[in-house]
Formats: sequence, structure tokens, C-alpha cells
Amino acid sequence: MSVTALLAFTATALLLTITPGLDTMMLLRMVLGGGRRAGVVGGFGTTLGCVVWGAASVAGLTALLVASRLAYDVLRWAGALYLLWLGGSALWRSWRGRTVADDVPAPRVTPRQALRTGFTTNLLNPKIGVFYLSLLPQFLPVDGGTTAWAVLLVGIHVGLGQVWQLVVVWLAGRAAVVLTRPRVKEWTERLTASVLIGFGLKVAFDSSARG
Repeated sequence: MSVTALLAFTATALLLTITPGLDTMMLLRMVLGGGRRAGVVGGFGTTLGCVVWGAASVAGLTALLVASRLAYDVLRWAGALYLLWLGGSALWRSWRGRTVADDVPAPRVTPRQALRTGFTTNLLNPKIGVFYLSLLPQFLPVDGGTTAWAVLLVGIHVGLGQVWQLVVVWLAGRAAVVLTRPRVKEWTERLTASVLIGFGLKVAFDSSARG
């Protein structure tokens, strides 16, 4: 594998990593609900989900998602329903909070909950597996030794993702003074919950990512 191919993959992975998406929105909600610690732990959860998908891709297991429409659709709908549940329950809590006493503290996101949410969200996203299965072969050598290089490429992508998540958590923490003001937090929570519902609907009805 040439240095040029390695740099090309790194640049591609970096671009895909820093593009705002579901992970960024999840981290923002975790920081708002539980502070930087919850955001950092939640980021580790999403990274762990990518590690599982990466390992499955190297082992060839995610080929099932491409070969089987049923397997892909089952996982896709499970992920969509999970996102819809996260977004819907957050919206319900936000609107219901307007009818309860102001001195009742809002439920906080614990590090354990953040870890579980980050991990489950990525694990139920079949597009991550399809991403690895479709992108990695384009950067692997054709003269053997593909397993070691595949592990390296997955490691690069996972490492970039983890670093970027820490940056997002730090930035969100810096903005927490503004974002945690009651009215701002209320509308930010509703906005992020609505985006999660949008992602859920997109995952449910967009099957074009299947190779």
C-alpha cells in the first residue's frame, strides 16, 4: 500500500468525520444533559461502536449487509426506531416540563447512560458497516497482506473520530454557559430531539446506502 493511498484514505476519513451528523448531535445532547464527562464517555461509546463495526468488516461479516436485503433492513429499522424513541422521548420530556414545578430538577444524563446511548446508536447504524465494506477495499493493496492494512485503516478512522469527538465535547463545554440557560437549553433540547427524529426517519426510509 502506497503512502499516497494512505494519505488519501486519511483525508477522506477526516472529511467524513468532521462533517456534522448524528454523532455530533448526540454529543451535544450529552454535554447539555450531563456535562463534559457525559460527553467524553458518550464519545467513547460511539468509538466503541465503530470498533465493533470495523472488526466485523475486517472479518468479512458485514458482507451480509450487502448480500442480504433482509439483514440490512432489520438492522436499519431497529436503528431508526431507536433514534425515533430517543428523539420522541426527549421532546415529550421537554414539553411536559412546562407543566411541572420549576424546582423539579430535569433528569441528567449519567456517564453510563451516555456510554450506552453512544454505543447502541452506532451499533444499530448499518451504514457504518456498509461504509467500511465499500470504502476500505479501494485503499487496500492487491498483492496480499490486506488484513493488516484493513486494521490500520479502521484504526485511523476510529482514531480521527475519537479526537474529533473530544474537540466537539470541549467546544460544547465552552459554550455551556450560554447553552445551559433555561430557555436556551429548552429550545436546544427540542431542536436536537427533532433532528434525531429526522435522522430516524431518514434511516427508516432511505435504503440507498446499501451497496
